Amino acid sequence: MMPVLFPVGNYYFVGSRYFSDARVFLLGTAVVFGLYWLSVITLTLAVRGVIRHYPDVLRATLRTLVMLAVVGLITIGLAVLDVFIYSLFPLLNVPFTWDAIRPILILGLIFDLCFCVALNVFYTYNQWHRDQTENELLRQATLQHQLDSLKMKINPHFLFNSLTSLSSLIGEDQKQAEQFVDQLAKVYRYLLQANTQALVSLQTELEFVANYSALLQTRYGPALRVDLPADSAFSDTLLPPLTLQLLIDNAIKHNVMSTGKPLSISLQTTPDGRLAVRNTLQRKSVKMDLSQARLATLMAKYRQLGLEEIRVEETGTHFEVWLPLLRSIPPHTAS
Repeated sequence: MMPVLFPVGNYYFVGSRYFSDARVFLLGTAVVFGLYWLSVITLTLAVRGVIRHYPDVLRATLRTLVMLAVVGLITIGLAVLDVFIYSLFPLLNVPFTWDAIRPILILGLIFDLCFCVALNVFYTYNQWHRDQTENELLRQATLQHQLDSLKMKINPHFLFNSLTSLSSLIGEDQKQAEQFVDQLAKVYRYLLQANTQALVSLQTELEFVANYSALLQTRYGPALRVDLPADSAFSDTLLPPLTLQLLIDNAIKHNVMSTGKPLSISLQTTPDGRLAVRNTLQRKSVKMDLSQARLATLMAKYRQLGLEEIRVEETGTHFEVWLPLLRSIPPHTAS
């Protein structure tokens, strides 16, 4: 637009001398160039300021009216300034009069009206489209999270192994098979209901772990030993659901176990109000990164709930995770 606006504007102010006199041409071009960029920068900052104060799509009418008022006032000032600047140069011979200002002012205000309405229509559409896109992405992410959560709850691998163990028990010991089915039902009932609460009591979590570890020991036999705390002093303390299952699964996935060298997992409360989950360290030869990922997920859950940090320690023989236990539900968690 600049190559068109410069000669048109100067022809209006200066007349035919703009094209016939080289000095007038150079001076007029320099003046209109400076005034053009001053107008562009000033109006741009004004428009951005109005949009920043009224970004909401639902406030489009108010934003348009405010923008028209602000841009209109700036246009009046710029129109007066333009004519005044031209009048400062005798070579251009432009008088600083209302008759010179009025046409520019009228054209500027008409342009402002078209510009502000078009800009707000474009901005409102873009905001609406962006909101729709974000809502769709959020909906997809929510569905994916729900699917992943359901997969985690159902745990097909664990279910398949449990059914395999059940199939063997049916032919060997029907009483134990019935007990196994009862424990499996309790485990899956807890898995499907776990995410309805941010925190559960340690007693509730330990009851679940007792059934869960019983299913695991039916499968692994003497190769796995899970010891639960006998002290009931902290039974009413709180922690996120399925925390203990995650740590038990983590130990099983990353350590070898056999009848001659069983994997021992113990859970013990400490006097300072923590739960220590300790397992013997007998790492598998194939290194896997799932351990760090699982612990990172658990730590992120504690941070999200605003709880005290988890402490992880590793010695030459044991891997330990220290979980803080809560005496009451934090207000932000309860809400």
